[in-house]
Amino acid sequence: MAEARVAVSELNVTGNLEEGRNSWKDMYSALRKSSIRSYYKTRNSIRNGTWPTSTNNLTVVIGIVLALFLNDSEATSTVSQFLWSIADYITLPQGTPKWIRAVITSGGIGVSFFLVLMKVRQYILRILLAYRGWLYENLKSQSWKTLSWGICVRMVSGYQPSLYSCQRSLPRLPVPNLHSTMEKLLESLKPLTSNSEQVELREEADKFEKGVGNKLQRFLYLKSWWVPNYVTDWWEKYVYLTSRTPLAINSNYYGMDQSYWSPTKDQTVRAATTIYHLLKFKRLIDREELQPLVLRHTIPICMAQYERLFSTIRIPKEELDELYHFDSIESRHIIIQYKGIYYSVDAYDSKNQFLSPATFQSQIHWIIKDAEEAIANEIISESARNMPALTALPRNEWAEIRKQYLGVGKNKHFLSTLESAIFVAILSEASPKTLSEKGKQLIHSNGKTIWFDKSLNVIFFKNGECGLNAEHSLADAPAMGHCWEYCMTKEIIEKWYTDDGQCMPLSKTFHQGKYRLPSRLTWEVNSEFGAKIEYAVQFAQKNANDLDLEIYDHKKWGKGIIKKCKVSPDAFVQIAIQLAYYRETGCFAQTYEASMTRLYLCGRTETVRSCTQEVTEFVRCIQENKHSKEEMIRLFQVAAVKHQELYRDSMNGKGIDRHLFALYISCKGLGYKSEFLEKIIMRPWTLSTSQQPQQQLQHVPDSNLPLFQDKVSPGGGFGPVSDDGYGVSYMLPSDHKIFFHVASKHSNGKTSSDRFMSRIFESLDDIRNLFISASSTDQNGVSGH
Repeated sequence: MAEARVAVSELNVTGNLEEGRNSWKDMYSALRKSSIRSYYKTRNSIRNGTWPTSTNNLTVVIGIVLALFLNDSEATSTVSQFLWSIADYITLPQGTPKWIRAVITSGGIGVSFFLVLMKVRQYILRILLAYRGWLYENLKSQSWKTLSWGICVRMVSGYQPSLYSCQRSLPRLPVPNLHSTMEKLLESLKPLTSNSEQVELREEADKFEKGVGNKLQRFLYLKSWWVPNYVTDWWEKYVYLTSRTPLAINSNYYGMDQSYWSPTKDQTVRAATTIYHLLKFKRLIDREELQPLVLRHTIPICMAQYERLFSTIRIPKEELDELYHFDSIESRHIIIQYKGIYYSVDAYDSKNQFLSPATFQSQIHWIIKDAEEAIANEIISESARNMPALTALPRNEWAEIRKQYLGVGKNKHFLSTLESAIFVAILSEASPKTLSEKGKQLIHSNGKTIWFDKSLNVIFFKNGECGLNAEHSLADAPAMGHCWEYCMTKEIIEKWYTDDGQCMPLSKTFHQGKYRLPSRLTWEVNSEFGAKIEYAVQFAQKNANDLDLEIYDHKKWGKGIIKKCKVSPDAFVQIAIQLAYYRETGCFAQTYEASMTRLYLCGRTETVRSCTQEVTEFVRCIQENKHSKEEMIRLFQVAAVKHQELYRDSMNGKGIDRHLFALYISCKGLGYKSEFLEKIIMRPWTLSTSQQPQQQLQHVPDSNLPLFQDKVSPGGGFGPVSDDGYGVSYMLPSDHKIFFHVASKHSNGKTSSDRFMSRIFESLDDIRNLFISASSTDQNGVSGH
């Protein structure tokens, strides 16, 4: 048995152990922790279940009814008599005082009224939130209908909602009309197909719609009635967990800290403070004290993804991976890695407080010293230190190795410790000098540093800079981005560092409890296992070397200029990307832009097919350079309006790709066969694009102020979806700059991220010059890294 083997092995026990020395104290501490957890769980269950109605409403109703019972004035005598007639139906022992009968009856009436009010408000709010007219209106010129609707939403909504309070009131994602999906699909393929192909696709679509498509559509209608979201469970399972490709580059994404500013140059200080802020954000999630996000200060969005941001692992299996989330009772430690050696560090002290930044720093110093000694004394082999490379293998290969070598004994115990951690913090030996170098370190590092299965890896560099690598299946980037923005903003607007870049001490009232020293995880690696690890290292480094990633800062202008053109900034950039790709290849490609569907319960993403007929007409027009500037502007505005319409439809549940995906999965599951669906689903996404969210926090400084220009984040990025295409993410953090992340593969031979980036900037300037006189055009202010 594995437990027995661990029991007779050399146990890795460190000093400062307090457990068992005082049984009564231990019992009291355990009871206190359990009581606190039970309190928050009970409180949150009640608040979420009754929202938007508050328990204060119950108290008020009971108080009013009791006052009417006991009030003898003539004005309320009729109501009082009616209430006493109700009280007469309650069977109580003879001789029960009148006031007790009044209290009991008031309680019964109050609870009944409260439950009715609660259900009515929840139902009304769900109906109100199904309205989407606001989405298609400009914020500065809303209709009276939308303004009235907004007032009603605020009146019906409760105050101070907890993290998940709004979940019960969110509408469910509707199943789009099948005919509408087919029409939109055929329209999206017009710029990508010939006339003969369009005729063929029309025939196939009509046949599908009248045949098997109708049966599949009915099945999706039925599914939408019994599950929270008819897409999300299948999306997680079949897009992420069944994929056998490596997580590194292909699935995981990265995020960066501030662009050109760092609060300290000390790696240990930055790591200690950021770890502390991440734990504080986790506590806000655990206690559901994090305010749910709302659009336009009124419309709540789904927050379900936040539950698994921390303490979650993707476990490799032969055919279908498993996502496992650990409860806060089990997951009370973090993992810190230095030079390939992993240490388990308790996040809490004996008083159930987080370790302070200064205490975390002392723990990190201890780890560095211990690791250096272990390496110098050759206690840990190089193969054991390269263990993370295994998580960069194809999923079935990694699953087989994990089962064979990490499923028993000490390795199983240490793996369990690593996987149940809140997150992994990596003390990197690199000191990236440019944004591109930092991005490469964050997305794949050296191939043997990041544990890609973990929900969150935070990488701290020698120069004090940092970033994250996140597993994608459990949540989309905006949720993790919210967490990261919280941490990075804290560093800017609050005093967490001394003037010389050290940890700022906490308040005088804080007294750190007792805590344990870190515990080293020492893997058992024989020669056969070592060979597997060496193979994984070579595989991971080969893929890392093949990635062509460039991150550039477009300093010349930002969304401020775009706003003056009176078009959507996202549409502006997407059209520029299409123009750049046409100039690069001489053709158009099927393009994926991610949008959110979190206006609906358990919503995740939808695809905006941004290569539209309107966009291609503008691109050809500007390339031919035979038309007037007015005509080119007109075509551009038509294309921008079309793009914005598609984006809004996608947010509104009227996109087509999740519907097509669900039709395809149900077709397979029900045993039908559709060559039409196969053809559509398997079409490659040559361009994969995404705009990164910014400023999800409320009450943050204006990023346009000169003080914060070097402190805005470049955001993050991802690898290319297609081997012969590009992955493009972009951030518009202020009116003065735009960050672009462009990824492709060196092995393709025809793609070049640097060249494509130049094409994008050229296209941005050409479109801008349509609106702004060439004589006022500034000199190029673009820098590449």
